[in-house]
Amino acid sequence: MSKPVLTINELSVGFGRQGQVEQVTDKVSLSIKKGETLALVGESGSGKSVTANSILKLLPKTSAHYMNGSIEFDGNDMLSCSERRLRGIRGGRIGMIFQEPMVSLNPLHRIGKQLIETLSIHRGMRQSKAEALALEWMKKVGIRFPDKKISAYPHELSGGERQRVMIAMALINEPELLIADEPTTALDVSVQAQILCLLKELQQELGMAMLFITHDLSIVKRIADRVAVMQSGQLVEVGACQQIFHNPAHPYTKQLIDSDPKGLPVATCTDAQELLSVEQLKIWFPITGGLFKRTIGHIKAVTNMSFMLKKGHSIGLVGESGSGKSTTGMAILKLVSSEGAIQYKGTSLQPLDRKGMLPFRSKMQVVFQDPFSALNPRMSVAQVIGEGLRVHSEHDEQTIDAMICDAMKEVELDPDTRHRYPNEFSGGQRQRIAIARALVLKPEFILLDEPTSSLDRTVQSQVLDLLKELQVKYQLTYLFISHDLNVVKSLCHYTIVMRNGEIIEQGETQSLFQNPAHDYTKELVSLSV
Repeated sequence: MSKPVLTINELSVGFGRQGQVEQVTDKVSLSIKKGETLALVGESGSGKSVTANSILKLLPKTSAHYMNGSIEFDGNDMLSCSERRLRGIRGGRIGMIFQEPMVSLNPLHRIGKQLIETLSIHRGMRQSKAEALALEWMKKVGIRFPDKKISAYPHELSGGERQRVMIAMALINEPELLIADEPTTALDVSVQAQILCLLKELQQELGMAMLFITHDLSIVKRIADRVAVMQSGQLVEVGACQQIFHNPAHPYTKQLIDSDPKGLPVATCTDAQELLSVEQLKIWFPITGGLFKRTIGHIKAVTNMSFMLKKGHSIGLVGESGSGKSTTGMAILKLVSSEGAIQYKGTSLQPLDRKGMLPFRSKMQVVFQDPFSALNPRMSVAQVIGEGLRVHSEHDEQTIDAMICDAMKEVELDPDTRHRYPNEFSGGQRQRIAIARALVLKPEFILLDEPTSSLDRTVQSQVLDLLKELQVKYQLTYLFISHDLNVVKSLCHYTIVMRNGEIIEQGETQSLFQNPAHDYTKELVSLSV
């Protein structure tokens, strides 16, 4: 039998200061062999990412405590390694794909520079050769227009494109071990399939070991050799992939397997009034060049987009990353410039300036894909949720505090935690905070931009149930952007399929999924089963 590439033995990690340390993982033991994929699964806050980040000692130095155990990689005791030796291993011999790419990528540097930098540090590669390899990897991970996107900044890419850049950055040095923390979270199913196929090909080519952290069990089935299940900081079950899925031993493993999105969208009124209509929406971003920065072309983000949304209904926008889904949502909220007609309750939004849009801001809210980036880390949860109330209402502080507590109860968060900060909450809890922030203003319309993509299946199911309950209770109207067709099927009455900035198919959700007409829709449906 081959020797493990990585061995974690009885690892216990805690967080805290001044003698008050709270233990978050309890005697976790794992090993991964060369060429093997071990999937680490469990609900948000179960200790998966803490375990993964411990391998390269990426946890905060001031608050993280390695209370017990050891981590060995190729004869190196990672917990006692010098910082200099760790720097040589990180990114070179061990690659890591992080869950939240917008936090991980440097916002001040272009994508190309960040890819070239890792080649320069770990392989001493010259600029011209590094540039060619960086471009090649951007093509490998399926980024459209790689020759243009390589000179873009992270904020100019879609969530899925940023995730693909992170994958390229982790693999470009051909590591011996890849730690992939939710690497396909932001990707649509077709690109997800391509990335998983690419990872498997590279794994076979390089003999690379892979620790794959995910909440999506359909991915686990396709990529993992073995599965380790975590709950509340402990490993509750480890076994071969087939054994785990066909004969799970632990009740929690059974719960995870049975927690795929279920049910149908909420019942709606057939004669509901029109709330939002979009006609011939066009969003083209100019490409400038030359000494005088003249426009030499356009990135055609969205072209000829038209649909209508009734009060209390949900429309799902699906399609590959970079297809224009989020850009459409941002245009409707007047956060990016666009051409065409956008009407909200009969009022045209296009002619309105910033002041003119203010009355609509409280009625039209948004929940973003990445809750960690969307929540100000310097503000307490109470300040985050109450910020909109202070802008849009004239309530006193006592009333605002009561409304914040009510909003937190609505999303099943303990109001007593409102003075804590976002980094003290799990991913699922942060998404609930983002929903509470939108809800506190009593909106009529909410743009949901991949609100469940970063959540594990059990928490995802809870958040979907919560969104349905709130929709019924407050007659909320949703525009739901997602790449997960099972989630769309559960929440949305109508579905629009986008590709390359255009609608290629649309219709009632159930009939569209049962009888897709376009080849691309057929591919999406087949991959989501």
